[in-house]
Amino acid sequence: MTDCSQFTLYSGGHKGTESEFGKNAECWGLQEVNFSFEGHTVERNKNVKILTPEELKKGDISMEIVSGRMGRTYARADKIRKVFQSIFHMVNNGYHIFAIGWIQTDDTVKGGTGWGVELAKLFNRPVSVYDQDRKAWFAWKDNQWVEEMPVIADKTFVGTGTRNLTEDGKAAIHDLFKRSFGPADQK
Repeated sequence: MTDCSQFTLYSGGHKGTESEFGKNAECWGLQEVNFSFEGHTVERNKNVKILTPEELKKGDISMEIVSGRMGRTYARADKIRKVFQSIFHMVNNGYHIFAIGWIQTDDTVKGGTGWGVELAKLFNRPVSVYDQDRKAWFAWKDNQWVEEMPVIADKTFVGTGTRNLTEDGKAAIHDLFKRSFGPADQK
């Protein structure tokens, strides 16, 4: 039987997907770390690690690079920069990245979630995205999205995604944990 306490979820504790990942991690007895920064509100405040300005700077990147990689511009660059910096810490600490959202035609993922997915690609990390429109999981392999049902197999992983989590998205997260660790009531 898998010792779930040996697994750690890295997330941001935001409303929607990240909060749902945290609830499932707690239900299955996994460790959890939520990265945030001063002045930022989180919904899930379990094991919150407030990043100092110095720690945030470790995840700093030119907004031109982000805009180029994501194929879009960001109006409130100062606020979104801190969000992107905290996402860096999530991806830097977790190995496999799981995201819930929407894969766009340019192969990026919609919203801030997309930056976590792009970092995973840059860091050559396994990345799995549940596309809420297509109601299916996809993995980034050989520079393309391939439909693939993931499991949590690495001791450290990231759970991130949209604030606008659908019931299908919630079920996808729950099923991911159940597929990976068995029924929660046995833990």
